[in-house]
Amino acid sequence: MKKLLFILALLFLQSAIAKGVYQTPLAFIEQAFSGDIPAVSTVWMTKEKKQVISDILQHSPGFIRVRYWQRGSKTAWILNEIGKEKPITVGVVLEHGQIKQLKVLTFRESRGWEVKHDFFTRQFNNASITDSLQLNQSIDGISGATLSVRALKKIARIVLYLEQHTNQ
Repeated sequence: MKKLLFILALLFLQSAIAKGVYQTPLAFIEQAFSGDIPAVSTVWMTKEKKQVISDILQHSPGFIRVRYWQRGSKTAWILNEIGKEKPITVGVVLEHGQIKQLKVLTFRESRGWEVKHDFFTRQFNNASITDSLQLNQSIDGISGATLSVRALKKIARIVLYLEQHTNQ
């Protein structure tokens, strides 16, 4: 009985540890621009953009604008997407239309937390999107984290799509 309680306590603890803030959005933006944060810019949702993003998300986006930071060819974005039930906050840095960094900033789910690790997020490095708005490289999934993996792939596609509409 004591062993069973110990195992259950460990499982609960693992899930509690998995949830959390790994980096604040401000710290992510500071890191992306070496402490010299540019002014925030905004991409507003037009009917066309909203439709494209709805197709990517497979649901209507919960935002009417997306903020980003830009210096030269580098942009940084912070978006949320639902994993299974709760939002995952992700920071993405792009340069010349390619992902240079994708990082889970806050994870609120009890499962799928493995997506926060570098071994997973490094797969997005240098990814871009095709004309059909798919990632141009394969992203390996993680057993037990399917919905979290999908959420990160959707965010990557949205950011790459929206970056094409900056300064318009």
